[in-house]
Amino acid sequence: MKKKIAILPGDGIGKEVTSWGQKILEAVGEVFDHEFSFETALLGHSAIEVTGNPLPEETLVTCREADAVLLGAIGHPMYDNNPTLKVRPEQGLLRLRKELGLYANLRPIKIFDELLDASSLKPEVLKGSDILFFRELTGGIYFGTPSQRTENGEQAVSSMVYSKMEVHRIAKMAFEAAQTRRKILHSIDKANVLEVSRLWREVIQEMEKDYPDVKVTHMFVDNAAMQLIRDPKQFDVVVTGNMFGDILTDEASQIAGSLGMLASASVGDVVGMYEPVHGSAPDIAGQGIANPTATILSAALMLDIAFGMKQESQSIIDAVDSVLKEGWRTKDIANSSTLSDRVLGTDEVGNKILEKIMAKVPSA
Repeated sequence: MKKKIAILPGDGIGKEVTSWGQKILEAVGEVFDHEFSFETALLGHSAIEVTGNPLPEETLVTCREADAVLLGAIGHPMYDNNPTLKVRPEQGLLRLRKELGLYANLRPIKIFDELLDASSLKPEVLKGSDILFFRELTGGIYFGTPSQRTENGEQAVSSMVYSKMEVHRIAKMAFEAAQTRRKILHSIDKANVLEVSRLWREVIQEMEKDYPDVKVTHMFVDNAAMQLIRDPKQFDVVVTGNMFGDILTDEASQIAGSLGMLASASVGDVVGMYEPVHGSAPDIAGQGIANPTATILSAALMLDIAFGMKQESQSIIDAVDSVLKEGWRTKDIANSSTLSDRVLGTDEVGNKILEKIMAKVPSA
Protein backbone atom coordinates (compact mmCIF):
# COMPACT_ATOMS: atom_id res chain seq x y z
CA MET A 1 0.00 0.00 0.00
CA LYS A 2 1.25 3.49 -0.91
CA LYS A 3 0.55 6.45 1.37
CA LYS A 4 1.76 10.07 1.39
CA ILE A 5 2.40 11.61 4.81
CA ALA A 6 2.95 15.30 5.56
CA ILE A 7 5.45 15.96 8.36
CA LEU A 8 5.04 19.23 10.30
CA PRO A 9 7.87 19.35 12.86
CA GLY A 10 6.80 22.75 14.17
CA ASP A 11 8.83 24.22 17.02
CA GLY A 12 10.99 23.23 19.97
CA ILE A 13 11.17 19.49 20.54
CA GLY A 14 8.74 19.00 17.66
CA LYS A 15 11.66 18.61 15.29
CA GLU A 16 13.28 15.95 17.48
CA VAL A 17 10.20 13.81 18.04
CA THR A 18 8.73 13.92 14.52
CA SER A 19 11.99 12.58 13.12
CA TRP A 20 11.38 9.46 15.20
CA GLY A 21 7.76 9.25 14.14
CA GLN A 22 8.96 9.20 10.54
CA LYS A 23 11.69 6.63 11.22
CA ILE A 24 9.21 4.31 12.92
CA LEU A 25 6.77 4.63 10.02
CA GLU A 26 9.59 3.86 7.58
CA ALA A 27 10.44 0.74 9.58
CA VAL A 28 6.81 -0.40 9.60
CA GLY A 29 6.66 0.16 5.86
CA GLU A 30 9.73 -2.01 5.39
CA VAL A 31 8.52 -4.82 7.65
CA PHE A 32 4.96 -4.90 6.34
CA ASP A 33 5.73 -4.07 2.69
CA HIS A 34 4.10 -0.63 2.48
CA GLU A 35 5.45 2.41 0.68
CA PHE A 36 5.27 5.60 2.73
CA SER A 37 6.48 8.86 1.21
CA PHE A 38 7.05 11.99 3.31
CA GLU A 39 6.99 15.74 2.69
CA THR A 40 8.09 18.18 5.37
CA ALA A 41 6.49 21.63 5.74
CA LEU A 42 6.60 24.65 8.07
CA LEU A 43 4.11 25.51 10.81
CA GLY A 44 4.09 27.77 13.86
CA HIS A 45 7.02 29.92 15.01
CA SER A 46 9.39 28.24 12.56
CA ALA A 47 7.05 29.28 9.73
CA ILE A 48 6.74 32.84 11.06
CA GLU A 49 10.53 33.17 11.09
CA VAL A 50 10.78 32.17 7.43
CA THR A 51 7.57 33.51 5.87
CA GLY A 52 5.91 35.78 8.46
CA ASN A 53 2.89 33.45 8.37
CA PRO A 54 2.27 30.71 10.97
CA LEU A 55 0.52 28.63 8.27
CA PRO A 56 2.05 29.25 4.83
CA GLU A 57 -0.15 28.36 1.88
CA GLU A 58 2.46 25.83 0.76
CA THR A 59 1.99 23.96 4.03
CA LEU A 60 -1.77 23.94 3.63
CA VAL A 61 -1.46 22.53 0.11
CA THR A 62 0.98 19.85 1.31
CA CYS A 63 -1.47 18.77 4.03
CA ARG A 64 -4.47 18.71 1.70
CA GLU A 65 -2.60 16.53 -0.78
CA ALA A 66 -1.42 14.07 1.89
CA ASP A 67 -3.18 10.94 3.14
CA ALA A 68 -2.34 11.90 6.74
CA VAL A 69 -0.41 14.54 8.68
CA LEU A 70 2.11 13.97 11.50
CA LEU A 71 2.59 17.08 13.65
CA GLY A 72 5.24 17.70 16.29
CA ALA A 73 4.38 20.76 18.41
CA ILE A 74 4.13 24.53 18.04
CA GLY A 75 4.96 27.44 20.34
CA HIS A 76 7.80 29.68 21.51
CA PRO A 77 8.41 31.60 24.78
CA MET A 78 8.62 34.95 23.02
CA TYR A 79 4.86 34.85 22.42
CA ASP A 80 4.03 33.75 25.95
CA ASN A 81 6.02 36.67 27.33
CA ASN A 82 4.51 39.23 24.96
CA PRO A 83 0.72 38.89 24.59
CA THR A 84 0.57 41.99 22.37
CA LEU A 85 2.14 40.20 19.40
CA LYS A 86 -0.48 39.96 16.65
CA VAL A 87 0.98 37.02 14.70
CA ARG A 88 1.30 33.89 16.85
CA PRO A 89 2.17 30.20 16.26
CA GLU A 90 -1.19 29.02 17.63
CA GLN A 91 -3.00 30.90 14.89
CA GLY A 92 -1.43 28.59 12.36
CA LEU A 93 -2.55 25.46 14.16
CA LEU A 94 -6.10 26.73 14.72
CA ARG A 95 -6.43 27.72 11.08
CA LEU A 96 -5.02 24.38 9.92
CA ARG A 97 -7.62 22.50 11.99
CA LYS A 98 -10.34 24.69 10.54
CA GLU A 99 -9.13 24.43 6.92
CA LEU A 100 -8.84 20.64 7.11
CA GLY A 101 -12.17 20.29 8.91
CA LEU A 102 -10.59 18.54 11.89
CA TYR A 103 -13.51 18.82 14.26
CA ALA A 104 -12.80 15.78 16.47
CA ASN A 105 -9.73 15.34 18.65
CA LEU A 106 -9.29 11.77 19.93
CA ARG A 107 -7.02 11.36 22.95
CA PRO A 108 -6.63 7.84 24.32
CA ILE A 109 -5.50 7.76 27.96
CA LYS A 110 -4.27 4.27 28.68
CA ILE A 111 -1.53 3.49 31.16
CA PHE A 112 1.15 0.91 30.54
CA ASP A 113 1.42 -1.24 33.68
CA GLU A 114 5.15 -0.60 33.73
CA LEU A 115 4.47 3.11 34.30
CA LEU A 116 2.08 2.80 37.24
CA ASP A 117 4.79 4.22 39.51
CA ALA A 118 5.58 7.08 37.13
CA SER A 119 2.36 8.89 37.94
CA SER A 120 1.82 11.01 41.03
CA LEU A 121 -1.38 9.03 41.65
CA LYS A 122 -1.52 5.78 43.61
CA PRO A 123 -1.01 2.66 41.45
CA GLU A 124 -4.16 1.04 42.85
CA VAL A 125 -6.19 4.06 41.69
CA LEU A 126 -4.66 4.01 38.22
CA LYS A 127 -4.37 0.33 37.29
CA GLY A 128 -6.80 -0.60 34.54
CA SER A 129 -7.59 2.98 33.51
CA ASP A 130 -8.48 3.22 29.83
CA ILE A 131 -10.21 6.40 28.67
CA LEU A 132 -10.90 7.71 25.18
CA PHE A 133 -11.54 11.46 25.03
CA PHE A 134 -13.43 13.11 22.19
CA ARG A 135 -12.69 16.83 22.29
CA GLU A 136 -14.57 19.08 19.87
CA LEU A 137 -11.86 20.96 18.03
CA THR A 138 -13.16 23.66 15.68
CA GLY A 139 -15.83 25.40 17.75
CA GLY A 140 -16.31 26.76 21.24
CA ILE A 141 -14.52 29.63 22.91
CA TYR A 142 -11.34 29.32 20.83
CA PHE A 143 -13.26 30.21 17.66
CA GLY A 144 -16.34 32.12 18.89
CA THR A 145 -17.05 35.70 17.88
CA PRO A 146 -16.87 38.35 19.14
CA SER A 147 -13.36 37.85 20.47
CA GLN A 148 -11.82 41.22 21.10
CA ARG A 149 -10.55 43.84 23.54
CA THR A 150 -12.12 47.23 24.02
CA GLU A 151 -10.39 50.27 22.54
CA ASN A 152 -9.14 51.43 25.93
CA GLY A 153 -7.81 47.96 26.67
CA GLU A 154 -9.64 47.73 29.99
CA GLN A 155 -12.00 44.91 28.99
CA ALA A 156 -11.88 41.86 26.74
CA VAL A 157 -14.46 39.36 25.54
CA SER A 158 -14.18 35.79 24.25
CA SER A 159 -17.35 34.02 23.16
CA MET A 160 -18.18 30.35 23.58
CA VAL A 161 -20.37 29.42 20.61
CA TYR A 162 -21.70 26.00 19.51
CA SER A 163 -24.36 24.95 17.03
CA LYS A 164 -26.43 21.79 17.34
CA MET A 165 -24.72 20.44 14.24
CA GLU A 166 -21.25 20.83 15.78
CA VAL A 167 -22.29 19.02 18.94
CA HIS A 168 -24.10 16.26 17.06
CA ARG A 169 -21.20 15.31 14.80
CA ILE A 170 -18.64 14.96 17.61
CA ALA A 171 -21.18 13.17 19.84
CA LYS A 172 -21.97 10.69 17.04
CA MET A 173 -18.31 9.69 16.92
CA ALA A 174 -18.22 9.31 20.69
CA PHE A 175 -21.40 7.24 20.88
CA GLU A 176 -20.16 4.91 18.14
CA ALA A 177 -16.80 4.49 19.87
CA ALA A 178 -18.55 3.70 23.16
CA GLN A 179 -20.47 0.93 21.44
CA THR A 180 -17.18 -0.81 20.63
CA ARG A 181 -15.78 -0.42 24.16
CA ARG A 182 -17.42 -0.65 27.60
CA LYS A 183 -20.56 1.17 26.43
CA ILE A 184 -20.17 4.05 28.89
CA LEU A 185 -20.23 7.68 27.75
CA HIS A 186 -19.60 10.72 29.94
CA SER A 187 -20.64 14.06 28.45
CA ILE A 188 -18.87 16.94 30.17
CA ASP A 189 -20.37 20.44 30.26
CA LYS A 190 -21.25 23.35 32.57
CA ALA A 191 -25.00 23.35 31.97
CA ASN A 192 -25.79 24.77 35.41
CA VAL A 193 -24.19 28.07 34.38
CA LEU A 194 -23.60 28.32 30.62
CA GLU A 195 -26.35 28.57 28.00
CA VAL A 196 -24.06 27.01 25.41
CA SER A 197 -23.63 24.00 27.71
CA ARG A 198 -27.38 23.68 28.05
CA LEU A 199 -27.58 23.39 24.25
CA TRP A 200 -24.75 20.83 24.38
CA ARG A 201 -26.60 18.71 26.94
CA GLU A 202 -29.87 19.01 25.02
CA VAL A 203 -28.28 17.55 21.88
CA ILE A 204 -26.69 14.66 23.78
CA GLN A 205 -30.00 13.87 25.47
CA GLU A 206 -31.76 13.84 22.11
CA MET A 207 -29.20 11.37 20.78
CA GLU A 208 -29.34 8.98 23.74
CA LYS A 209 -32.45 7.21 22.42
CA ASP A 210 -30.55 6.21 19.27
CA TYR A 211 -27.89 4.42 21.34
CA PRO A 212 -29.88 2.46 23.96
CA ASP A 213 -26.91 0.16 24.63
CA VAL A 214 -24.75 3.08 25.82
CA LYS A 215 -25.03 4.32 29.40
CA VAL A 216 -24.78 8.12 29.36
CA THR A 217 -23.71 10.22 32.33
CA HIS A 218 -23.83 14.03 32.21
CA MET A 219 -21.18 15.62 34.42
CA PHE A 220 -20.20 19.21 35.17
CA VAL A 221 -16.63 19.99 34.18
CA ASP A 222 -15.48 20.92 37.69
CA ASN A 223 -16.76 17.60 39.04
CA ALA A 224 -15.18 15.77 36.11
CA ALA A 225 -11.79 17.30 36.94
CA MET A 226 -12.07 15.93 40.45
CA GLN A 227 -13.42 12.54 39.40
CA LEU A 228 -10.57 11.99 36.92
CA ILE A 229 -8.13 12.04 39.81
CA ARG A 230 -10.38 10.32 42.38
CA ASP A 231 -11.52 7.36 40.24
CA PRO A 232 -10.31 7.39 36.62
CA LYS A 233 -11.51 3.82 36.00
CA GLN A 234 -15.14 4.97 36.03
CA PHE A 235 -14.59 6.64 32.64
CA ASP A 236 -14.69 4.87 29.28
CA VAL A 237 -15.51 7.37 26.51
CA VAL A 238 -15.67 11.09 27.30
CA VAL A 239 -17.06 13.77 24.97
CA THR A 240 -16.71 17.47 25.67
CA GLY A 241 -16.14 20.89 24.16
CA ASN A 242 -12.95 22.50 22.97
CA MET A 243 -11.70 24.33 26.07
CA PHE A 244 -12.95 21.77 28.60
CA GLY A 245 -11.32 18.98 26.58
CA ASP A 246 -8.06 20.89 26.33
CA ILE A 247 -7.84 21.23 30.10
CA LEU A 248 -9.15 17.79 31.11
CA THR A 249 -6.88 15.83 28.79
CA ASP A 250 -3.81 17.64 30.09
CA GLU A 251 -4.95 16.75 33.59
CA ALA A 252 -5.47 13.15 32.48
CA SER A 253 -1.85 13.04 31.34
CA GLN A 254 -1.01 12.29 34.96
CA ILE A 255 -2.89 9.02 34.59
CA ALA A 256 -0.42 7.98 31.90
CA GLY A 257 2.55 9.26 33.91
CA SER A 258 3.67 11.97 31.49
CA LEU A 259 2.54 14.11 28.59
CA GLY A 260 5.39 12.43 26.76
CA MET A 261 3.32 9.23 26.57
CA LEU A 262 0.08 10.66 25.17
CA ALA A 263 -0.83 10.42 21.50
CA SER A 264 -3.76 12.09 19.77
CA ALA A 265 -5.63 12.14 16.48
CA SER A 266 -7.50 15.09 15.00
CA VAL A 267 -9.96 13.87 12.40
CA GLY A 268 -12.83 15.08 10.28
CA ASP A 269 -14.23 13.99 6.96
CA VAL A 270 -11.04 13.99 4.87
CA VAL A 271 -7.35 14.00 5.95
CA GLY A 272 -6.50 13.49 9.63
CA MET A 273 -3.68 14.95 11.71
CA TYR A 274 -1.80 12.94 14.34
CA GLU A 275 0.23 14.57 17.09
CA PRO A 276 1.55 14.15 20.63
CA VAL A 277 -0.44 15.92 23.33
CA HIS A 278 2.64 17.68 24.72
CA GLY A 279 3.80 21.12 23.69
CA SER A 280 7.04 22.38 22.16
CA ALA A 281 8.88 22.27 25.53
CA PRO A 282 11.45 24.96 24.64
CA ASP A 283 13.19 24.47 27.99
CA ILE A 284 14.51 21.07 26.86
CA ALA A 285 14.65 21.59 23.09
CA GLY A 286 17.96 20.57 21.54
CA GLN A 287 19.13 18.65 24.61
CA GLY A 288 18.25 15.22 23.25
CA ILE A 289 16.15 14.28 26.29
CA ALA A 290 12.60 14.70 24.94
CA ASN A 291 10.40 11.61 25.08
CA PRO A 292 9.55 10.56 21.49
CA THR A 293 7.02 7.95 22.60
CA ALA A 294 3.90 10.12 22.28
CA THR A 295 4.79 10.91 18.67
CA ILE A 296 5.58 7.27 17.96
CA LEU A 297 2.23 6.24 19.43
CA SER A 298 0.58 8.99 17.35
CA ALA A 299 2.07 7.28 14.29
CA ALA A 300 0.43 4.07 15.51
CA LEU A 301 -2.91 5.90 15.71
CA MET A 302 -2.38 7.11 12.16
CA LEU A 303 -1.82 3.60 10.87
CA ASP A 304 -4.96 2.38 12.63
CA ILE A 305 -7.42 5.23 12.05
CA ALA A 306 -6.25 6.72 8.73
CA PHE A 307 -5.04 3.61 6.94
CA GLY A 308 -6.85 0.74 8.66
CA MET A 309 -3.51 -0.98 9.35
CA LYS A 310 -4.38 -2.48 12.72
CA GLN A 311 -1.63 -5.12 12.78
CA GLU A 312 0.98 -2.53 11.86
CA SER A 313 -0.35 -0.15 14.50
CA GLN A 314 -0.25 -2.86 17.14
CA SER A 315 3.34 -3.67 16.24
CA ILE A 316 4.33 -0.15 17.35
CA ILE A 317 2.36 -0.39 20.59
CA ASP A 318 3.91 -3.79 21.31
CA ALA A 319 7.38 -2.41 20.64
CA VAL A 320 6.83 0.47 23.08
CA ASP A 321 5.47 -1.94 25.69
CA SER A 322 8.45 -4.24 25.25
CA VAL A 323 10.94 -1.39 25.72
CA LEU A 324 9.14 -0.29 28.88
CA LYS A 325 9.05 -3.85 30.22
CA GLU A 326 12.83 -3.99 29.85
CA GLY A 327 13.09 -0.93 32.08
CA TRP A 328 14.22 1.66 29.53
CA ARG A 329 12.98 5.18 30.31
CA THR A 330 13.37 8.76 29.25
CA LYS A 331 13.90 11.28 32.05
CA ASP A 332 10.23 12.33 32.28
CA ILE A 333 8.99 8.81 33.14
CA ALA A 334 11.93 7.70 35.28
CA ASN A 335 11.58 7.55 39.05
CA SER A 336 13.63 6.57 42.10
CA SER A 337 13.39 2.87 41.25
CA THR A 338 14.70 3.33 37.68
CA LEU A 339 18.26 2.14 37.25
CA SER A 340 20.50 5.04 36.25
CA ASP A 341 21.88 3.20 33.23
CA ARG A 342 18.30 2.64 31.98
CA VAL A 343 17.54 6.37 31.61
CA LEU A 344 18.04 7.20 27.95
CA GLY A 345 17.83 10.15 25.60
CA THR A 346 15.50 10.76 22.69
CA ASP A 347 17.54 8.94 20.05
CA GLU A 348 18.44 6.03 22.31
CA VAL A 349 14.81 5.29 23.20
CA GLY A 350 13.77 5.78 19.59
CA ASN A 351 16.38 3.25 18.50
CA LYS A 352 15.21 0.74 21.12
CA ILE A 353 11.64 0.93 19.78
CA LEU A 354 12.89 0.80 16.19
CA GLU A 355 14.89 -2.35 16.90
CA LYS A 356 11.82 -4.10 18.31
CA ILE A 357 9.80 -3.32 15.19
CA MET A 358 12.54 -4.41 12.81
CA ALA A 359 12.88 -7.69 14.71
CA LYS A 360 9.23 -8.53 14.03
CA VAL A 361 8.29 -10.36 10.88
CA PRO A 362 4.52 -10.49 10.30
CA SER A 363 3.02 -13.97 10.27
CA ALA A 364 1.72 -15.25 6.96
